[in-house]
Amino acid sequence: MAVATDSVWIRRYASPLKPRIRLLCLPHAGGAASFFHSWAHAFGNDVEVLAACYPGRQHRINEPGLPSIEAMADELTEEILAYADAPLAFFGHSMGATLAYEITLRLQRRHAAVPTALLLSSREPPHRVTPLDADPDDPASVVAEVHRLGGTDSEILADPDLRDLVLPAVIADFRLVNDYAARPGMPLPCPVVAYVGDADPDLDGDVMQAWGDVAPEGFDLVTLPGDHFYLVDREAELTADIRTRLRSATRA
Repeated sequence: MAVATDSVWIRRYASPLKPRIRLLCLPHAGGAASFFHSWAHAFGNDVEVLAACYPGRQHRINEPGLPSIEAMADELTEEILAYADAPLAFFGHSMGATLAYEITLRLQRRHAAVPTALLLSSREPPHRVTPLDADPDDPASVVAEVHRLGGTDSEILADPDLRDLVLPAVIADFRLVNDYAARPGMPLPCPVVAYVGDADPDLDGDVMQAWGDVAPEGFDLVTLPGDHFYLVDREAELTADIRTRLRSATRA
């Protein structure tokens, strides 16, 4: 599996063939590019997977975080242009969904570029976001929220030897999410697919359906069994659905 690090912001899993399309995957709050490692060749030899590398974790562990999701979207928008010689699609989970939305708007406004598809998971649309239950200034509150939501980060924070290493990035990301206030949703220039687990403790189909309010080019909602991190246990089903949609997007 070839892994390229041309950019500190983007981990590239080089495809064996010339990419027909590239899929940028944007992790959740506290998440890292490695969360999508198993997706590297899940979509065929001509689909190249990219994973966003946020500051404060893995090879960027000593870098300070950015002050806002908007600032992070600014950085990623400029970085992704280097990969725009092939069509692009975005998949964002939780905080990553908000980033995917903001990057899409910036690409359209600043560079007249439009992704082929926007795939958004487990996150309210911009006009429906609400403050977190956790207090980013209270580490214990953040840890409790991570455990409530589940996923691999919950397992990591349960290990005392790893908690001190990863908790600063989790707290920093929770602060970004908490500071991202609700705002009028802007129409997106590409089809949107929203994914959610049927047992997500905070989201349901009605909330995710509201992404359709900003998707004049087409919208679909996919519900899979599981909680906020349904995509861990349902990876095969999710990646199969994405594979089909990427194939359709490039044909269109």
